[in-house]
Amino acid sequence: MVRPINAVMQPASNRQRNDVDAVFDKTVRRAEAASGGSAAGDEAFVEEYRFLMRQIAAVPTVSGLGWTGIVGDIRGRMTNRFRVRRLLAEHPEIADEPIERPIIVTGLPRTATTLAHKILARPESNRAPLMWELQATDRADIDPAIRKRRIKVATQAAKFGHGFSPVLPQIHPMEPESPEECVFALPHGRNWLVCFRMPGYRDWLASHDFLPDYRYYRQVLQVLQFGGPRKRWVLKSPYHMEHLESLLKVFPDATIMWTHRDPGTVMGSWCSLMETGVALCNREYDPHQIGRDWLEMLGDMVRIGRDVRARLPRERVVDVSYHQLTANPYSELPGLFAKLGMPWTGADEDNLRDVLARPGMKRGHEYSLAHYGLDVDMVDHTFGDYVRMVHNMRG
Repeated sequence: MVRPINAVMQPASNRQRNDVDAVFDKTVRRAEAASGGSAAGDEAFVEEYRFLMRQIAAVPTVSGLGWTGIVGDIRGRMTNRFRVRRLLAEHPEIADEPIERPIIVTGLPRTATTLAHKILARPESNRAPLMWELQATDRADIDPAIRKRRIKVATQAAKFGHGFSPVLPQIHPMEPESPEECVFALPHGRNWLVCFRMPGYRDWLASHDFLPDYRYYRQVLQVLQFGGPRKRWVLKSPYHMEHLESLLKVFPDATIMWTHRDPGTVMGSWCSLMETGVALCNREYDPHQIGRDWLEMLGDMVRIGRDVRARLPRERVVDVSYHQLTANPYSELPGLFAKLGMPWTGADEDNLRDVLARPGMKRGHEYSLAHYGLDVDMVDHTFGDYVRMVHNMRG
């Protein structure tokens, strides 16, 4: 199904990639019109996204489907950004909304961060950003008709993605009305590398100042909270792990919940998910290159996160073992809630039962390190003593 569609779309995508600046300028104009806002005053952000689109256009293997999808993603993110800035200009009091004691769920991908995020967001006093809210941010008291329309758009987009990749719902289902990762709102990060290999953008990330990105994300949360009840935010992304320093400057009273799992298992599972996206967005690819790139990147993420963590007070970070959490969630979660200053109630136990029954909570897809050119020794060498630490936590 994907190959014939790509063949049809390829000529148009090639023309657009050859005139990428014109495509980008048109994308900005469409984002301004859709948001009712303006790019004026946000030139640095806009030029960063121009650089990003140029990097994607230069990928030699990008498919027609991949190009069309990424242009739509960039347009959507700019639309949301311009809308958030417009709302802040119209209602300056939004900037006074307090974001207090957020819980930040992070850790290597495929370590039960999704399970933890959904469980922690369920109590009445807590709140997590939903997928559609991160894509179309607006005030809590938004017109119900507009809310319904935006949820419908997000649902159609999710069905579209699942249609092209039938395995995706089992690996990482896209659910517009469920808690979703912060990368949907943060402007930059390694999430842009999950479908395209862009060494230039990867190098650019290494020197990028993420403090403005997290300040913008705080504004997103303030807009979502404005006009509604104030609750404790539960946020989640594996990529927060390497940006703890910037994150804690913006959310100084946050508590970090760090999940841990054997890196060898993580690498196989994560590369399997990456291959799903790469296969959709590229005409050809090398699984071994996926393995090499992500082994290096995930190793760097753990190293940077642990370096920052070593300078934090012990109580700022709560460690969670993937193996213990998934093997005994009903016995592990009450203690986790207590560490986060939250009571464990009968309602929370019912919520856990519901979450465990949802699609995507049971991992059924197959993966192997060898398919990605990796072996256990390579993983152990990259992650070093972190491997021993995780094994000790498992008991």
